[in-house]
Amino acid sequence: MRLTQRADYALRVLVRVGLAGGSPVGIAEIARDYGISRAHLTKVVWELARGGFLSTGRGRGGGARLARPAGEIVLGDVLRLMEGPPEPVECFRDDGACRIAPACAARAMFREAADAFLAVFDRHTLADILVRGPQLGRLLGFTIPPGAQHT
Repeated sequence: MRLTQRADYALRVLVRVGLAGGSPVGIAEIARDYGISRAHLTKVVWELARGGFLSTGRGRGGGARLARPAGEIVLGDVLRLMEGPPEPVECFRDDGACRIAPACAARAMFREAADAFLAVFDRHTLADILVRGPQLGRLLGFTIPPGAQHT
């Protein structure tokens, strides 16, 4: 299975915001740190906030913060929000794109593979990614605030 760019960006945003230890992080800062488009990130941050993973604010002191502790942000939930239901091949679409879908045994195998893929992410939280916080911060070009909590 392969994640979309949107899901990849969502995980990157959560990592960057999680590393801030509760301090607000602006979209421009995230875009700069990763070298990616602000326009793309704006949509991703909005979606993560709508899904209850981030809280956001505008103006002075604004930016994005984790809406709950990193240890409570299950990566499988994030991927489901950003990707929707897994459709590894066209037989999962309801538009009849595949003629043999009604009789094809492979459909069950693809469903099993997609479920197994997400099951791995269901066992992990954002805290599992943030375990090497100081190293991640250095790679992104900033120092993690002293006493920052990531779990």
